Amino acid sequence: MEKRMIVIGAGPGGLAAAMLLAAEGYTVDVYEKNSNVGGRNAKLQLGEFSFDTGPTFLSMIHIVEELFEAAGRKLEDYMQPIRVDPLYELIFDEQKLMMTGDPKRMKAQIDEQFEGDGEGYERFMVESDKKMNALAPILQSNMSSFKDLLQPKVIKALPELELGKTLYDVLSRYFKDERLKMAFAFQSKYLGMSPWECPGAFSILSYMEHAYGIYHPVGGVNQLSESMAKVVKELGGRIHLNSGVEKLWIENKAVKGIILEDGEQVAADEVVVNGDFAHVMTRLVEPGILKKYSTEKLEKKKYSCSTFMLYLGLDKKYDLPHHSVVFSKDYKRNVEEITNGRVLSADPSIYIQNASVTDPTLAPEGKSTLYILAPVPNNFSEIGWDNEQEAFRELVLDIIEEKTEFKGLRNHIEIEKMLTPIGWQEDYAVYKGATFNLGHQLTQMMMFRPHNQFEELDNCWLVGGGTHPGSGLPTILESARITVNTILKREGKQTIPVSPLPELEGFA
Repeated sequence: MEKRMIVIGAGPGGLAAAMLLAAEGYTVDVYEKNSNVGGRNAKLQLGEFSFDTGPTFLSMIHIVEELFEAAGRKLEDYMQPIRVDPLYELIFDEQKLMMTGDPKRMKAQIDEQFEGDGEGYERFMVESDKKMNALAPILQSNMSSFKDLLQPKVIKALPELELGKTLYDVLSRYFKDERLKMAFAFQSKYLGMSPWECPGAFSILSYMEHAYGIYHPVGGVNQLSESMAKVVKELGGRIHLNSGVEKLWIENKAVKGIILEDGEQVAADEVVVNGDFAHVMTRLVEPGILKKYSTEKLEKKKYSCSTFMLYLGLDKKYDLPHHSVVFSKDYKRNVEEITNGRVLSADPSIYIQNASVTDPTLAPEGKSTLYILAPVPNNFSEIGWDNEQEAFRELVLDIIEEKTEFKGLRNHIEIEKMLTPIGWQEDYAVYKGATFNLGHQLTQMMMFRPHNQFEELDNCWLVGGGTHPGSGLPTILESARITVNTILKREGKQTIPVSPLPELEGFA
């Protein structure tokens, strides 16, 4: 009889793990406290308007395709991904830059606007391709011990970690203009980090978007979780919605199952945790059990920033790019206010998703959705959002109406939802509202990040942004494959294959 596996949380990491485990014949039960799947990747429905709650970019789609193939399925039977190009419009104070995945067009545009830096773009792409291929074994493998670090493929990759160099340092090798550096650095916000502090290895983030493309599934990126949930059920797995977990059932530092909020005990051979790591360890584990990740030690870890969100249903459509980023006049100051000063910036940078320009299913005919995100400090800042949120909303809308072509935006809002860091913490169980989880400093990466096979509790496994390899949808999905492969390897079963990365196209 196959083992019974319980997965806590129906986010993308938990559903990917559940799908792979069910495909391997395990008995799988997923417990989700909300009434729908997805977690931060869930659909948000406001009247007739549909939004993604969190992630709006789907990159490295080949990973999704591989996971579905491992489950005996084809991705296109469940989801309709549309490649978005231009990738996004970047809006600086006196300049706009339309980023594209077309190498010739991108180089020509950079040469025209930035005095010959197109050559630096080509070098960046070619050298980042080499870096990505070298780092891939680290991102695709279990990294829980020094022994893992001493594998030949890992030793070969170590120079590409750019130890001692920040993302800003690395990009300065390729680009002279500060705005162009930011065009390839702002992706560090996915990690909730500053380009001036983010490890140089993460120059692969912008490379991934340019090399592999950005996709929008019809219906939203939330369709990733919806699709995986369908496969889980087709394979015999069960998803229990409105079934919050109160505690891990622990005896002698071994997880025996879970205790639900209604008091029911459910036994399992293994438990896979997809909840926000610090939230789970401070709320679902009784005090005194954990040592390395006790409540006191978790408070001293470094965490990502948070995000201020506006979800707007509009009575009109704007014929503007799918993705836009408005940069503050002093981007470095803005980032430092978020990460170090922990204060609200008077000139925040803002991300805007205008998905209806690509996907008319999200709103009634003639109407549209607008998703607005501004990185802000997490709740260690103790900002009084009850007093600040309305003024900050007005500031964000003022900046958008002033710096973009979303003119008269306020006049077209039919329905609206605001989400602050307090909302992320209270409504979505995100520790301190740190939307992108534990920080990605080198001291909190690889074996120094909570292990996929959790080191403090037996029969307990981790997936999601709080474990290796880290935050962001592609890496969260990879965490599920790493965790399931570690389970399979331990039981002497054949592991799920990892395909070579797609080849870089358009560069000599």
